[in-house]
Amino acid sequence: MERGQIDVDTLPGGFDLQSTVESGQSYLWWRADGDDYDGTYGGEGWYLTTTRATGEPAVVRVRQHEGHLEWESNADAGSVLVRRLRLDDDLVHIRERSPTDAVIDAAYDTYWGMRIVRDPPFGSLISFICSAQMRVSRIHAMQQSLRAAFGTPIEFDGETYHAYPTPEQLAAATEAQLRELSLGYRAPYVQRTAEMVAEGERPAEATEHPYEEAREWLTRYVGVGDKVADCVLLFSLGYLEAVPLDTWMQTVIEEYYPDCDRGSYAPTSRALRDRLGGEYAGYTQTYLFHYLRNRQSATDGE
Repeated sequence: MERGQIDVDTLPGGFDLQSTVESGQSYLWWRADGDDYDGTYGGEGWYLTTTRATGEPAVVRVRQHEGHLEWESNADAGSVLVRRLRLDDDLVHIRERSPTDAVIDAAYDTYWGMRIVRDPPFGSLISFICSAQMRVSRIHAMQQSLRAAFGTPIEFDGETYHAYPTPEQLAAATEAQLRELSLGYRAPYVQRTAEMVAEGERPAEATEHPYEEAREWLTRYVGVGDKVADCVLLFSLGYLEAVPLDTWMQTVIEEYYPDCDRGSYAPTSRALRDRLGGEYAGYTQTYLFHYLRNRQSATDGE
């Protein structure tokens, strides 16, 4: 087993691991303790994911502890974490380029250090196809089921884990097999999209286009609309201006930015992107989403 650590104080703007992986950006990480992401903030628990970036599939286990990001893996995972968690983003610069109002300032102050993830494109694509009309716990469970059923086994620290399936592995699955994993109507979407990627239509090719064209390019995949495309662009492909609009963000628009509502997805997204600062609008949107959703959850629990 290899181990390492990264001093959080050396990262521009610091780092908040829990907020980064529990803010709805990624379904490719999971908690080592097996607990659902329940909105409880604080703690120094371990999170896991898998990677192929170092060659053979590997497990990466990481936690934030006493000012350090500590990791354990069966590969050298330091560079993987820098990329996957965007540890080289300058959060101070990003916030300076973002607009200020009371709710934006509160969001940044409350979860300062949260970063946008950079998930592998195929896993991001499939997981967000699975996310439609689903609770967070169910989306995570689906991804774990896909790993267990079709992913390559990895032995790590006395346990057997599974890599996220490759496009070829998922393309070989039948719709019936996917339905048995409780994917429901998403099963044919996942199967056909995996076939498209396995046949050479790689989602990373979207980066050859400017933002709105890239969003349109991604909607060629089965089960991918504008919102899922925006999630992949923001949380995998590095389009930090992308502003995914789900029902929760529509509520945010109604309450805080009603003048941005243009009646349909693309113009509303464009208006909100401009209001949230353009270049880094996706960062500000993610802070708002995480802050307001958790605030609402706390209010509902009272």
